[in-house]
Formats: sequence, C-alpha cells, structure tokens
Amino acid sequence: MLEGKNYRITKENITAHELIGLKAKVVGGTEKSRIGLKGLIVDETKNLICLEAGKELRRVPKVESVFEIVIGNEKVEVDGKKILARPEDRTKFAWRKRA
Repeated sequence: MLEGKNYRITKENITAHELIGLKAKVVGGTEKSRIGLKGLIVDETKNLICLEAGKELRRVPKVESVFEIVIGNEKVEVDGKKILARPEDRTKFAWRKRA
C-alpha cells in the first residue's frame, strides 16, 4: 500500500490510479525480449507505458505486456489489458464505477 494525504493506492484499486512515478517491471507478455525490463514509469498514454531504464526511455505496449508494479513494500501484478485507456479516463471511469 502507498498512502498520501489524499490518496491510498492498494493492490485492489491500482488500476484506478495514476501510475507515473511508480517502479515497474515487465514480467510477461507476447514479446519475450521485453520481459525483465524494469524502471520508473515516467509517462503513460492510452496504449503505452514509458519506462526510464537507466539512461534509456523504453516504450512498452500495454496490450501485450504484464507488469509488476511496486507500491510501497508490495509488488502487484497488473495485466496491461486492464489498464488499456488514457490515464485520465481510466481513473475517472474506475471511480464512477465504484460509486
């Protein structure tokens, strides 16, 4: 769990939160050469997650990847297909759906 003044990210609600700034690792997917790629999420679009891996910026398609995202002391596995949307739309939709 990662907690701030106005938010709490848990493994149950991670798909409803902004992912930029979290550490991630590609742990599965159709493109075997991307498995093991890890770094800090520095940007996110509808279809891609951009990881800063050392001095490189690597773009990873969400639809064909499974990510292990670190929140606090926990590691959460997230299928890229479940976060396949623009971040601002995904967060709005997820919170509306819960209400």
